Amino acid sequence: MFTSLSDPDFQRLFEDFRYTAYRLETFQVYGVPYEMEEFARFQAGEARGEFPGIARWADRVSRGVKAGKQFHRVHVVTEPLSDYVRFECAWAYRHTVAAGEDVRITAVPEGQWPDGLPRLDYWLFDSSVLVRMDYADDGTFVSAELVDDPEQVVQANLWRDQAVHLSVPFAEYAAGFDDLMKPVAHS
Repeated sequence: MFTSLSDPDFQRLFEDFRYTAYRLETFQVYGVPYEMEEFARFQAGEARGEFPGIARWADRVSRGVKAGKQFHRVHVVTEPLSDYVRFECAWAYRHTVAAGEDVRITAVPEGQWPDGLPRLDYWLFDSSVLVRMDYADDGTFVSAELVDDPEQVVQANLWRDQAVHLSVPFAEYAAGFDDLMKPVAHS
């Protein structure tokens, strides 16, 4: 059990995997401490700053990709987008995609959910190491649990495949929005 995202053993998972790191995200807001200042700036309409937390992640992705590793993520988002998801797309995903992360989006109308996908977050490393992420209702991180039950690992792989099947690449999704992820009106 990890109670901090900065726990060295949790962080080591992102260095030690050999081939793939996959993330399913299902929340519409995350209360991540290293994003709070930038999120407030985004909400205030200010310009994007240095954003050290995302810069560190983009650097990790870039190093991993250069070493032959793959980083994948599918975020199930409800529309209209929450301010946090707009922020994540505009100020984070655009940069992590440029670093080599395969970010994909599964969009659904508010009140609906994609068939076959859970409402839970997890990381899956090399299709065999499952870490279930637990968040409070407000998106605050609670804990992460290393799951070694083979049936749950297989289920996470099936959910990954379904999520990827239902998703579109981030760039394709973002094409329908402006730079701040507000829908672009079509004439």
